[in-house]
Amino acid sequence: MNQEMSGVIVDDQKQQQEMKGLNGGVHEDIKIDYVFKIVVIGDSAVGKTQVLSRFAKNEFCFDSKSTIGVEFQTRTVSIQSKVIKAQIWDTAGQERYRAVTSAYYRGALGAMLVYDITKRQSFDHVARWVDELRAHADSSIVITLIGNKADLVDLRAVPTEDAVEFAERQGLFFSETSALSGHNVESAFLKLLEEIYKVVSRKTLLIGSAANGNHIKETNNGLLKGLKIDVISGSDFEVSEMKKISSCSC
Repeated sequence: MNQEMSGVIVDDQKQQQEMKGLNGGVHEDIKIDYVFKIVVIGDSAVGKTQVLSRFAKNEFCFDSKSTIGVEFQTRTVSIQSKVIKAQIWDTAGQERYRAVTSAYYRGALGAMLVYDITKRQSFDHVARWVDELRAHADSSIVITLIGNKADLVDLRAVPTEDAVEFAERQGLFFSETSALSGHNVESAFLKLLEEIYKVVSRKTLLIGSAANGNHIKETNNGLLKGLKIDVISGSDFEVSEMKKISSCSC
């Protein structure tokens, strides 16, 4: 049975893929250790597709239109010497699609919850999105709150302090990004993937210990609780060379 969406180690024999090398862009066979499913959610027109496109393809499309339904993109990175394929789902924020996208929370290990710093209403709806996530996703899902369009400083309607306070209260990670300039997009995704890896590794340890007859008690009665806010300013992770695409395909 395929266990990719649960973040389980990918089978050595069946999951060998030819992809760009993580160093130097040389084509070589690289074994993918994990596949992590991430959902990008939030109100319509906050820049979810643009944030994803910036991370996955290093693109920004000025004529981008609202996403209809659900689509996903992938990118492979290296975290703590493990090759991780991020499968990132872009879910439509429009209300009429909420019933459709709720099914896609299943199996998600991480979530990017995006709001627009120039639209107060999009931030006011963040609490509802968190509730929906926790109702449909696994209890150990790692959530990063993203204040997008940080380049529009003069139009800011959501103070950073409000977002920091909300993130601390809810146990979320937080970062402000600009899909236009690319500011903090890379580091926000990589931080999310690193935290997912920590959760998956901890679960693997617990399962292995239980199989050997040992018992390890989880702290805080769960893996999600007790997370501290981490305002991201940079990244030290090694990542794969991003694919350069001349044509816009948002």
